[in-house]
Amino acid sequence: MRTTRQLSITLPNSMADALRERVASGEYASESEVVRDGLRALFAREAAIDLWLRDEVAVSYDALRADPSSAISSAAMRAHLREVHQARSAVERP
Repeated sequence: MRTTRQLSITLPNSMADALRERVASGEYASESEVVRDGLRALFAREAAIDLWLRDEVAVSYDALRADPSSAISSAAMRAHLREVHQARSAVERP
């Protein structure tokens, strides 16, 4: 049984050109290899997001549901973020 399947895809010109450039540069051996590498990166990103949602976001949500008193208001969060941004901006300025 075959472990691969041939597909026909349509790409915008800019993507097709970028794909061909990678093959022409020698970075990849074929256009299929570029697409496979891109799909592996997509699947890895999706897996990382799923892991983050499950291990961090869901845990935080459950903790907040268990103890709503630990929450802060959106106004307090905006004020905190504004302070952090101002502090970081002051450090970055020469």
